[in-house]
Parts: sequence; C-alpha cells; structure tokens
Amino acid sequence: MLCNEDLECVVCCYQYTRSDRIPRILHCKHTFCAACLEQLCKMDGVIRTITCPMCRWITCTRASLTLPGALWVNTEIWDQIPKVLQGKQDVTEDLKDAEAQLLKSTLPFSGKSVFMSTLQKVFSCVLLQGHERTDC
Repeated sequence: MLCNEDLECVVCCYQYTRSDRIPRILHCKHTFCAACLEQLCKMDGVIRTITCPMCRWITCTRASLTLPGALWVNTEIWDQIPKVLQGKQDVTEDLKDAEAQLLKSTLPFSGKSVFMSTLQKVFSCVLLQGHERTDC
C-alpha cells in the first residue's frame, strides 16, 4: 500500500482524484495529476512536449492526441484513490450508472428482440410491397 504522500501530486500538493486530478505517468515513470500536466505541456507544431519537473526528462506525444489519450494512468495510485472522496461520489461512475439505467428503462425489449422486431418489419414491408401495400 502506498503512503499518503504518494497519493498527492508533488507539483500542486492536491490529492489525486478519479475525475479531474487523475494520476498520469510520464515516460520517465514520474507521476503527476492531469491538471498539472496540462499546464506543463508545450505545443511545438505536431508535437506536444512535457518536461518532467522532477528529472527534466522530456516526454513527447503527438499534438493530435489529448493527454488522456497519450499518457497512461498510474494504476497503483488509481487503485488507492477512494471511490467516495470528501462525501462526493465519483462523477464518472454515477454518469455511467445513470446512463445504463436510462437505457434499460427506455428499451421495452432486450437488444436481440428489438433487432428481430425491426428486421421483421423491414422484411414484411419488402414482401408486402409486391401486393400493392404502401403504408411501410
């Protein structure tokens, strides 16, 4: 288990979170929060560079990638971040749960049933068009 000091960004001294202060690893293996890395990065044409504040190693990524798309999450730290932090639940997990519930409540049938009923309607339209039916 990591000590409490390892669970905070050494640049801003805030604790890592699962939403806005996600622990991201630079190529030198040092970890900082995503918010600090956004401030440290520099664009140079098609390349984004981030100079590590600890060792000065320069991490280069394509400018077309976002930082979350270019840098890995430090999973050792991520696993130690509480899912409920300071009385607030993790927003992304809440949104995923709400989206799943919404999908379940709006779909009258399972995905296979909806697909099959749509498929049957399409084929019945095709078959009935030969018999002068135009309401499809």
